[in-house]
Amino acid sequence: MRRIRSPCARDSNMQRQQPTCAILADRHTALIEGMRDLLESTFESVYMVADLSSLRNGAQRLLPDLIILDFSLVGRDLPGLLQRVADLSPSSRVIVLTVHDEPAVTRLALSAGAHGVVLKRCLGSELLTAVDAVLRGQQYVSPDFGLAANAN
Repeated sequence: MRRIRSPCARDSNMQRQQPTCAILADRHTALIEGMRDLLESTFESVYMVADLSSLRNGAQRLLPDLIILDFSLVGRDLPGLLQRVADLSPSSRVIVLTVHDEPAVTRLALSAGAHGVVLKRCLGSELLTAVDAVLRGQQYVSPDFGLAANAN
């Protein structure tokens, strides 16, 4: 796990007024570095991981405010992973990224406990909007999922 900026583990008595920590989980270095650049102004610490073991370890140790996870890292085992993350870090919010615009992927992610789902092709225009919504306790789904559902 590569750490950017300072560690984000905090005293459990501290109130979360401003997000302090995010974990980005994706195998694609250029994509994850681009997301990091977008999020550095929002978070004190942004960690990048490329595998599920590092993600689980980071969630447990860092208790991040936000986890952004590539669907392709886990696929149809997403419900099990999100349950494990919720057990390790119950207050973490999760956004799932995907290249798949099928409504079934969105339903799987949301029913598994994700707080948001963003199409990778829309990442540049939607990431900060999705992060803001999810951190405010709202659910976020890329609007293009609706277009895909209407096309079928």
